[in-house]
Amino acid sequence: MFEKVLIANRGEIAVRIIRACKELGIHTMAVYSEADEQSLHVQFADEAICIGPTEGSKSYLRADRVFSAAEVGNVDAIHPGYGFLSENSTFAEQCRDCGITFIGPSPETIANVGDKSMAKEIAKEVKVPVVPGSDGIVDNEAEAKQIADSIGYPIIIKAASGGGGKGMRLVNNSVSFSKEYRLARTEAEKSFGNSSVYVEKYIEEPRHIEIQILADNHGKIIHLFERDCSIQRRYQKLIEEAPSPFLTPRLRNEMGRAAVHIAEKCGYSNAGTVEFIVDKHGNFYFIEMNARIQVEHGVTEEMTDIDIVKWQMLIAAGEKLTIDQEDVKIHKHAIECRINAEDPVHNFSPCPGEVSFCYHPGGYGLRVDSHIYGGYRVPQYYDSLISKVIASGHTRDIAIDRMHRALGEYIIRGIFTTIPFSRAIMLDQCFREGKVSTKFIDEFFARTPVETFAVPKF
Repeated sequence: MFEKVLIANRGEIAVRIIRACKELGIHTMAVYSEADEQSLHVQFADEAICIGPTEGSKSYLRADRVFSAAEVGNVDAIHPGYGFLSENSTFAEQCRDCGITFIGPSPETIANVGDKSMAKEIAKEVKVPVVPGSDGIVDNEAEAKQIADSIGYPIIIKAASGGGGKGMRLVNNSVSFSKEYRLARTEAEKSFGNSSVYVEKYIEEPRHIEIQILADNHGKIIHLFERDCSIQRRYQKLIEEAPSPFLTPRLRNEMGRAAVHIAEKCGYSNAGTVEFIVDKHGNFYFIEMNARIQVEHGVTEEMTDIDIVKWQMLIAAGEKLTIDQEDVKIHKHAIECRINAEDPVHNFSPCPGEVSFCYHPGGYGLRVDSHIYGGYRVPQYYDSLISKVIASGHTRDIAIDRMHRALGEYIIRGIFTTIPFSRAIMLDQCFREGKVSTKFIDEFFARTPVETFAVPKF
């Protein structure tokens, strides 16, 4: 096992990784920007070193500064968390060249699955359904429009690289195609340095279902069932649950096998997620694979009672998976609410600033992953996620009621947050009946007065 791991990330995921390391007896080294000097991950780690100014581009995204810290700390492994350098194949390769273990897939695998058009070809090779669309990247607007016209509108234009909803444009008709095509390319270039895009048929009333996998370096791959991540805003997930209230046992097993086949074809190792779109008839289509830990990994951990982050490190250290597929069970239903420093009443505008008071909820069947505390200042430079609340129970109704109770006792003062917004969703009849799709948030706003979740920040 590793003696010391550097966590090349910040916020709640850095805290999560540090906790797993401590339980495995691994010393930890945190890196931080000038804005994160008082962050909880810096205080929890055995060692910490500043790697640059506040902007992520000058600190957490600077591989050279991360490696300088690794050399100073004499670490033997780096955990990238999610975002930043986590899906950067060049960074993973540099780790290998430096004799440092990258806790994640191989550089070659990251490169293959990180290109969405290439990942789509891999899925086709193992006969996993894909959404109708272009065969990879489209070279020009005329070709893209011809494909769109042939498969029929609505279609969606997607960046070949990256994720998080960047470089994605919905096109409802041929008249608006040119404008949306150019906007997608511009946003893709700005976000990922790669303007390449591809075209897909837009599936109406879709659910976003993802399958968690674990794969060791000895050829063994298992899946940990699914997460339903359909409740999104602008392609950013807000609420996730596991298992999905929509999937039947047959469909769950079929999608799990499909995810494993894709991972086998990639020669995948470590933790990863295979993402699908599922239509209202139960037809599923592969959309992408994420070669990293997911923000929402905790709902799967609570459902299956399997520590995914610990297994990431055990696998990276060369250990064999001791879990067989038949050992994976659904023990509980788990729901996660992402708590963001945003004002949902005013179009989810970011709300950085000082947290004057903070009380995290507790009690049976509840987990809170967070890096904030009273007196902590939420920086304006990074993602607005400040906390994840996970409620679990033996039934979905119990998990929902427990989440509603927990959010009611979650107190964060000094900034606006999405706590009251998430709490209102717990009472929404459509949500409680499991009638959701990726359009849920728009529909929720249409039937719910904003006063329902308008509360003062003080």
